[in-house]
Amino acid sequence: MKQGFIPFHVPFTDRSEIRQVSDSIRSGWLTTGPKVALLEEKIRERVGARHAVAVNSCTAALHLALAAAGVKRGDEVVTSPYTFAATGEAILYLGARPVFADIDPVTLNIDPEKAARAVTRKTRAIVPVHIAGLACDMKPIMDLGRRRGIPVIDDAAHALGTAIGRHAVGAIADLTCFSFYATKNLTTGEGGMVTLDDRRLAERVRRLSLHGLTHDAWKRYSRAGSWRYDVVELGYKYNMTDLAAALGLAQFARFDRMQARRRRLARRYTRLLAGEEAYQTPPEAQGTTHAWHLYILRVNRDVLRIGRDQIIEALRDRGIGTSVHFQPLHLFTYYRKNLGHRPGDYPETERQSARAISLPLYPGLSDAAVDRIGATLRDLARRHRR
Repeated sequence: MKQGFIPFHVPFTDRSEIRQVSDSIRSGWLTTGPKVALLEEKIRERVGARHAVAVNSCTAALHLALAAAGVKRGDEVVTSPYTFAATGEAILYLGARPVFADIDPVTLNIDPEKAARAVTRKTRAIVPVHIAGLACDMKPIMDLGRRRGIPVIDDAAHALGTAIGRHAVGAIADLTCFSFYATKNLTTGEGGMVTLDDRRLAERVRRLSLHGLTHDAWKRYSRAGSWRYDVVELGYKYNMTDLAAALGLAQFARFDRMQARRRRLARRYTRLLAGEEAYQTPPEAQGTTHAWHLYILRVNRDVLRIGRDQIIEALRDRGIGTSVHFQPLHLFTYYRKNLGHRPGDYPETERQSARAISLPLYPGLSDAAVDRIGATLRDLARRHRR
């Protein structure tokens, strides 16, 4: 009997999202309103930050966090080349230059020692990226930032639910940027959030997110608001809508259950593939909580007669969807043409990227589907072993 296709991702939604969105429509608040404020409060409390500002993407969150931290044209920002395009874009939007530091080959996260060597007198921020939901080694990065007077801005697109000891990502760095994109552990469809402790910076992030208007300008059409407002600096149109926040509130109510399911599925994958020398399963760091946004398997090319790309094709032929996180940022045409990067600049990023396959991982994925994926991977390893 032919088996059905297993998609790389399927959104995990139910009637609660429909109820929340319907409530927004009935309330008359479609754009930024009380549901956005409530989602900000819930995320702020969960991560232990003093302030949270919801926006329409993590890209927007990164752009605003960098701008609020004072990054400007001619500055440098140290970050990882093993990341999505948004990390570099947000730096470039401000006329600054992304300066890459290579990764730790085990964790896929930025190597703190290499980050320290990348810092110059022009460095105005450090942006670690918590790949797949595995926490970066934050102590040396935070120590570096404090020692040099450089703000640390977490790209936590994968890391809602990640923690180091009892400290959640979201209240460790000076500013933290989350993603609520459709594939993330908590989704608002499109969306993001900045969390931080500094009240002054939070006010600036909020102001920049809505045209540089004075505080609470979104209330100007309500009974509590006023038509009078001021534009105090050049801002952007990055605010989150109540319709998006409604999705997020429904997701937040069962976030712990969804996270528990992700952990169970990740551990099932690891049990199924443990001992198969053709693959390297993803690590967990002692004393941390992994958010398991992604399950990134790595192919051991010296064991097999075929490479990562052929494994992906074979999985697709057998009805299994996958993805790759991430292609090296510095090797894209824009970066090579405009910033002068070339192959070999960041060898660990290039080496690990060429081995990586992201397997399906989402709360609605069945145990049977994971078992089928694991069995298929083992069969491919057996068929193509050197």
